[in-house]
Amino acid sequence: MKLKILISLITLAFLTTCVGTSSTGIFGTGVTIAMDPRTLGTQIDDSIMDKSLDTKLISKNKAYILNVKTKIIDGRIFITGKVDTVEEKLNITKLAWETKGARSVKNDLKIKDKFNFKQSAKDMLITSQLKSALIFNKNTKAVNYNIDTYKKKIYIYGIAETKEERDEVIIEAKEILDVEDVIASILLVEDLRIQKN
Repeated sequence: MKLKILISLITLAFLTTCVGTSSTGIFGTGVTIAMDPRTLGTQIDDSIMDKSLDTKLISKNKAYILNVKTKIIDGRIFITGKVDTVEEKLNITKLAWETKGARSVKNDLKIKDKFNFKQSAKDMLITSQLKSALIFNKNTKAVNYNIDTYKKKIYIYGIAETKEERDEVIIEAKEILDVEDVIASILLVEDLRIQKN
């Protein structure tokens, strides 16, 4: 009963304050609610899972709040960032799989290297170029994608309406100068458990 009340309150707050705007404020999904092909219930489920996993990570190590990013789409967990040891990476994967509702886990955590300003600047430039390219490409919905770049490798997470859109996003990424690899975890709307009508 308490869970139903909590979900109702979250839904009410969500509908009265966020519809049509970016959901990064309350739910942190990074996908515009009005454009997101997931149902509201799936978006809320993913958000609850994301907050639950973040809480577990922070309780293990407060540094994870800055160094580890999580994204959950339709119960699929994507993890990026940097950690100090292989053991940390494995423990984070274990925590992700233990999150209620997890359907899969893709762990792209990297083991920390010494900070390289030049490399970080190049990675930021690559990310910015791809974000801009997706915004200006009429065949893609840029708001449906999260992009991270690490050592000239682009990691793309998101939801595509069609296979053609997914292919277009990957093509845009591969055309950026200095990119060494594109790792795409792009779900199709048809792959989602529940879709909007």
